[in-house]
Amino acid sequence: MKSTLLLLLAVSSCLHAEALRIPADTAYTDPDADRGANISRDKPITGWNKPENTISWFGEIKTSGKLDCSLDVTLPVGKESKLRFSVAGKSKDFEVKGTGAAPVHVAIGTFDIAKAGYQRFKLESLNRGAVPNGDIGDLTLDGPAIKDAHFNLKERRNAASVHLSYENPKNVNVEAFYCEATAVLDPLYTYYMVCGWNRGYFGMQVNGPTERRIIFSVWDAGGESKSREKVGTDDRATLIAKGEGVQSGDFGNEGTGGHSHLVYNWKTGSTQRFLVTAKVTDPTHTIYTGYWFHPDQKKWMIISSWKAPKTGTWLSGLYSFSENFGGQNGYLQRKCLYGNQWVRTDKGDWIEVTHASFSHDGTGKEDRLDRYMGVENGKFFLSQGGFVDGPAMKFGTPFDRPAGKVPPADLKLPPLPQE
Repeated sequence: MKSTLLLLLAVSSCLHAEALRIPADTAYTDPDADRGANISRDKPITGWNKPENTISWFGEIKTSGKLDCSLDVTLPVGKESKLRFSVAGKSKDFEVKGTGAAPVHVAIGTFDIAKAGYQRFKLESLNRGAVPNGDIGDLTLDGPAIKDAHFNLKERRNAASVHLSYENPKNVNVEAFYCEATAVLDPLYTYYMVCGWNRGYFGMQVNGPTERRIIFSVWDAGGESKSREKVGTDDRATLIAKGEGVQSGDFGNEGTGGHSHLVYNWKTGSTQRFLVTAKVTDPTHTIYTGYWFHPDQKKWMIISSWKAPKTGTWLSGLYSFSENFGGQNGYLQRKCLYGNQWVRTDKGDWIEVTHASFSHDGTGKEDRLDRYMGVENGKFFLSQGGFVDGPAMKFGTPFDRPAGKVPPADLKLPPLPQE
């Protein structure tokens, strides 16, 4: 009888997963993502002083059932804080009494998780006036519902970067690549790159609450990854021309090269049109030019043109991507439609591109699985962030969109700049 009881206890222990500790540095503040609190690596959340700001963790609960939630909070001796914790549509209020430098481990309570899926674990302040909310430490989850749960436990809070890799037409020289993009969801710190190739990228970016940009950049040769000051003259991409109002300069830290951008308030839901061309001038040099169709002026304009050394080649490695380049708001969903892709050969023939495959960066491999691709309204789409449910998506998954039959009729471009 005793041995049977011990066996049952051992089985019960094996069936119960260990408590899951969610680091403080993986949380987000909302709505003031930049200044709502100080979130830094391997430290508690400090500076949470605005009652209108909330702190949230996100994760995928794969097993329905009971979920026990507890939290570390640090407050000065004698101070008290009233907080509210919510998950799965239920809330519990609790109070914390400060003990000084040591955090207080607060058992918030048990919640019922009715169905599997992503959940938001939200912490709100019930304090008013100059009452401190406290420094917020790790969130701990326990109970049957944590079985197979998935959370990003790393401090990098960006949504995954996701890519469309297009199929290059075989046995032709590609001198132009055309693609359209329509932003569906575009929070701050989003870059929708539309026309990418092996030496550069061209797209649209959300830089701030009142500033958006059209960006065209070309990489240097030589392989320097960080500082353009280390790149010799023979390896530098050289500016040939740029359009009215376009600013140009250098970029680094992701390879180096020549950068250009036009500040323009492109609109959510409005289709933006991009075309990049390659002109091989000799066996070791190519001029790459980015053209963008100005929605207000109803005509094509040059963003910029660069002479790239060490490669006298046509366009190859065609792709598009979506990037969340600021981690403060990686909990927000980004979504963009990419469609009507065409390439023009050096013989002047237009070939439609209707096949693409899905890929993602390292963050999308294990940490952030809320990244998807598909076909919608006859166009490819990329979506990442938001901690929203979607289809399981493997790296390299292929997709085909419906063919459009004829290229756009208005590709009347400004003349290529002369050397």
